[in-house]
Amino acid sequence: MRIDAVKAVLASHGLAEGYMEFEVSSATVDLAAAAVGCEPGRIAKSLSVMGPEGPVVLVVMGTARLDNRKFKDTFRCKPRFIKPEDLQEQVGHPMGGVCPFALHDNVRVYLDASLKHFDPVYPAAGAPNNAVKISLAELERVTGGTWVDVCKEEERA
Repeated sequence: MRIDAVKAVLASHGLAEGYMEFEVSSATVDLAAAAVGCEPGRIAKSLSVMGPEGPVVLVVMGTARLDNRKFKDTFRCKPRFIKPEDLQEQVGHPMGGVCPFALHDNVRVYLDASLKHFDPVYPAAGAPNNAVKISLAELERVTGGTWVDVCKEEERA
């Protein structure tokens, strides 16, 4: 696991104090929300998908669902989720700990408009028992993420 790499990224951006580690699992949106003590929508879920030029991490609101048509219109390919057993090799983090920090160099980060319903948000931090409290502005700055709109509208409220 690359927790130390994630912590180093956060520290280099002055965000180390937002890091949280739990004695319980935070590997799913519901578990993360319970561990953090917030509503599920505030969890910033990282979806690992193969894009036309390689692996992509889409950071979306915890309760959002991917809209296949919007994804295809944006990325010019069908969404194909990376298999759990390939996550570590493809993006750099294990299932339940995929986050938009300390990724392999070839992984692009995209931030979905659904995230804008909450600020701050809580993405994972490289393991299935941690998270980081981060504002949307900080998330964009740290990840260099590009804003997109690829989630279903009805899932946003």
